[in-house]
Amino acid sequence: MKTKQYIVIGSVVVLMGILLSLDIKGLVKQEDASEVQEGNTATATSGAAVSSVSQESISAAAKQNINVSLAAEIEKLEKELKGASDDEAVALQKQLAQKWEDVNQPLPAAFAYEAIATKQPALENWLKAGDKFTEGYQNYSDTTAIPGLIEKAKNAYSKALELNKESLEAQTGLGVAYVSEGKSPMQGIQMLLAVVQKDPKNLSANLNLGLFSMKSGQFNKAVDRFKTVIAVDPKPEAYFYLATSYENLGMKKEAIAAYEKSKALAADPGLTNFVDRKIKELSN
Repeated sequence: MKTKQYIVIGSVVVLMGILLSLDIKGLVKQEDASEVQEGNTATATSGAAVSSVSQESISAAAKQNINVSLAAEIEKLEKELKGASDDEAVALQKQLAQKWEDVNQPLPAAFAYEAIATKQPALENWLKAGDKFTEGYQNYSDTTAIPGLIEKAKNAYSKALELNKESLEAQTGLGVAYVSEGKSPMQGIQMLLAVVQKDPKNLSANLNLGLFSMKSGQFNKAVDRFKTVIAVDPKPEAYFYLATSYENLGMKKEAIAAYEKSKALAADPGLTNFVDRKIKELSN
């Protein structure tokens, strides 16, 4: 298993702690002819000014997490950007994006993809920028910067939709951003529900609806969403979320089975230790 994959899987436990600690307020949606709460992620602080974020500031912060030689390579590319022609700048940004992706640093990669999409506004370029901004703001520790990063993601997905209004990937990403922003969560949920109406097995939309259901305490609905995800793509993260949902429903046997499956698929020492403790607790 690649190092980047270990990093992603190892962060699942931390992510769950963040997800379940978020402040959830009343969000009403219509589904199956009944009113339920789907969850409102209050990521942005009410009334707080959107923090200024830039490729330079994000790059500087990310360099603290990589080795010195790679940081030097990136700085060399960044210097070459100054005075570069449009074609040269796109080529340099592509190199920067790849180097940042290789070390699992989505935010500086996102800014590189945004720069590429600005010069070459193709659907796939804006989607890539949006996806990386989403991955970045969902895991960034500086909460003052998150509103600005969410705005970046919204802009990228909106640009993608201008090119193809039928893009389910763009609709899903924009829906997740609206819910994460906390200002118009209902709008975001409705966008995600529209996606699964068109594509009932859509992985990203179902996964995010499951997570939002967890945040609002609707673990029965979360179970259904994660089962749909697992039926299409049985990854360890989905089994972990399913297990956590079962645990919150008091379904210990089912939770243990899902935790075991997550552990087996991940083969990650950090997750294994956590799961083993969970199973011991549930078995008592």
